[in-house]
Amino acid sequence: MTPRAGTMRLACMFSSILLFGAAGLLLFISLQDPTELAPRQLPGIKFSIRPQQPYNDLPPGSSQDGDLKAPTEKVPGDLSSQAPRGSRLLVPDRPQAQLSVGSRLRPRQRRRRLLIKKMPAAAAIPANGSAGALARPAPWAPDGHWVTLHHSQQERKRVMREACAKYRASSSRRAVTPRHVSRIFVEDRHRVLYCEVPKAGCSNWKRVLMVLAGLASSTADIQHNTVHYGSALKRLDTFDRQGILHRLSTYTKMLFVREPFERLVSAFRDKFEHPNSYYHPVFGKAILARYRANASREALRTGSGVRFPEFVQYLLDVHRPVGMDIHWDHVSRLCSPCLIDYDFVGKFESMEDDANFFLSLIRAPRNLTFPQFKDRHSQEARTTAQIAHQYFTQLSALQRQRTYDFYYMDYLMFNYSKPFADLY
Repeated sequence: MTPRAGTMRLACMFSSILLFGAAGLLLFISLQDPTELAPRQLPGIKFSIRPQQPYNDLPPGSSQDGDLKAPTEKVPGDLSSQAPRGSRLLVPDRPQAQLSVGSRLRPRQRRRRLLIKKMPAAAAIPANGSAGALARPAPWAPDGHWVTLHHSQQERKRVMREACAKYRASSSRRAVTPRHVSRIFVEDRHRVLYCEVPKAGCSNWKRVLMVLAGLASSTADIQHNTVHYGSALKRLDTFDRQGILHRLSTYTKMLFVREPFERLVSAFRDKFEHPNSYYHPVFGKAILARYRANASREALRTGSGVRFPEFVQYLLDVHRPVGMDIHWDHVSRLCSPCLIDYDFVGKFESMEDDANFFLSLIRAPRNLTFPQFKDRHSQEARTTAQIAHQYFTQLSALQRQRTYDFYYMDYLMFNYSKPFADLY
């Protein structure tokens, strides 16, 4: 082979190598994602015609979580304070890799999340129709007051359930019968069940239910006889078994209670200190005949003039001459709270706050509030703790103790303190 032929062969080989290399480079480029070859955006930089906002200029209630998430934090997505999805939220011009969980949230955001953590968890809300309403603060109250009322409800239900678990454990295993729900009234439009406890605001609560049901436009328009002797409101025991169980499992169940001694005195004042065509001849006659020595003929004929100590004697007598009445029967018997898991427990002593809070939770009309007028004997003062104390000082220490024992479960379940220091 001549030198000239060898040189030409080397040149051809070199040209072939160059051609193969160029072809391989073109093939490599064609297989790449064009976006990977473009200049990358630095973390935190937005290409936008809007000026970038710093952290402290974000509108109140907004969050940076749309671009930056702290994996150890979970915030309910249902809160009204969260920014709506799709809103454009900007982050500061810092590399994302340098941010820690603690530095991701400015003091305002940390305080907001701390508040959210302290609020009642959604899992603690019974799934009976009231859970959605609990996420909406009452329109008439500041948020802090709403949270206080919510915590109060949780505490009341906790105390009630613990008392039931300790003293009435067998009740939770019993089947619900129509007798257990005979005092419960039904309001289907707002899916409410109300257990009637006489002398704890029941007349006005029935008025409210009638307005909710569309049977009246105002609570002030409903007369006493319409409330108690009409058939406008249905009782739960009028439904078949399937209807009862369906409403118990899906409706918001509530009751309102009252300090037992005050409730007892209120019932006595109403039924025995005023003319009454039922309680005097039925209860009054029997009480006077059994517990008043040398009762007059007139008293025995009319049944009027029963005194409080005589009434208490009847109450505590296991062989009482006439039966129990709903106006002084135990709440634990009237409403079966150890068998029926009530969602809301209100108290007569905090009626205005509790009632209007409940109406807000069930999304009642904004103009509907709990009425404050006294249903009967409006000229008389309501029974207070001081008035009840005056009546109970007419009793011996033993009678007071026995009356306290009679209502012991109501005192325990609804967390009322002992009304007299010498009670044990």
